[in-house]
Amino acid sequence: MIVLGSTGSIGVNTLNIARKFNLNVEVLVAGTNIAVLNEQIKEFNPKKVVIANKEDLHKVNHHDVSFGEDEILNAIENSNSQTVVNSLVGFLGLKPTLKAIECGKKIALANKESLVVAGKFIDQTKLKPIDSEHFGLWYLLQDKKIDSMLVTASGGSFRDYDIQELKNVSIKEALNHPNWSMGNKITIDSATMTNKMFELVEAAWLFGTKKLDAIIETKSLIHALVNFTDGSTTAHIANASMQLPIAYAILGRCDEEILKPVDLIEVANLEFRKIQKDRYPIWEVKDEILNNLDLGVVLNAANEVAVDKFLKSQIGFLDISKISLKALNKFNNAKATTVEDIFEIDKEVRKFCEF
Repeated sequence: MIVLGSTGSIGVNTLNIARKFNLNVEVLVAGTNIAVLNEQIKEFNPKKVVIANKEDLHKVNHHDVSFGEDEILNAIENSNSQTVVNSLVGFLGLKPTLKAIECGKKIALANKESLVVAGKFIDQTKLKPIDSEHFGLWYLLQDKKIDSMLVTASGGSFRDYDIQELKNVSIKEALNHPNWSMGNKITIDSATMTNKMFELVEAAWLFGTKKLDAIIETKSLIHALVNFTDGSTTAHIANASMQLPIAYAILGRCDEEILKPVDLIEVANLEFRKIQKDRYPIWEVKDEILNNLDLGVVLNAANEVAVDKFLKSQIGFLDISKISLKALNKFNNAKATTVEDIFEIDKEVRKFCEF
């Protein structure tokens, strides 16, 4: 397989699955964490390595290493592997997804942005999402008539803060997630609830429905629920680990233990909360976005600019959602009729949000 984003949380868990099932890793693509990459190279002996920056090339312990976006696309095209695990963060992951589709490869997709911005142009026949929520929905589907689907949210770093405190929170506080440790971008997106908005857009493309919503489940043990027209609901419960959806995305099915089962006696109780718009302002536009999925590219571009500004201490935490909402208001008529339109809209929105 080809692993894009090998040193991130999803990439590391993907390699744990590769180790467990003795899978061949042909290509590793990483960013700037060269120390971890070198350990992965030593263990998995890939044929090809691609990194982000030219100045890091000499640090990589491999005979065939190159850098940059074009080299990622070349590696996908020139590889023998039929599976691409795309766990790159952000809009950067779209072109590799499109290239993998063009090459007829199977895609295990953890790059949310691919579906969020370009779902209408992505052939899903060989695509499996690596996401606890979408995996949970898929796992629950039966040959029964569905009324609606629910995914769960953790509530993010500030779910228990007084709302008045949010205007002065620090970057360090924002990155201190109560349930798990992942990359900076997704942790901030969890705190603003933008990550959950992305997941609803993804679910709309994956399952062909707009009857979608989310609720907060504070222990992150229930990942998805399906409501059937007969009035019954089923829930997918599993300990929080990406290795389960990764294993299914790569292997197709899995009949041995990947996770320790949830001990409900030990859990004792679960808490559910409504996603409040005053705490998570982005939720104001949930229905608007679900009814016009073309707005996914606008939300993603604005959010990427805003999160970057926040992490550079240029804006406050509450300004992240303000920038996204302002962009959605400005570009609310955005329509993409070709893949090229996606890149053009993305560029325009970023330019607008940079000021």
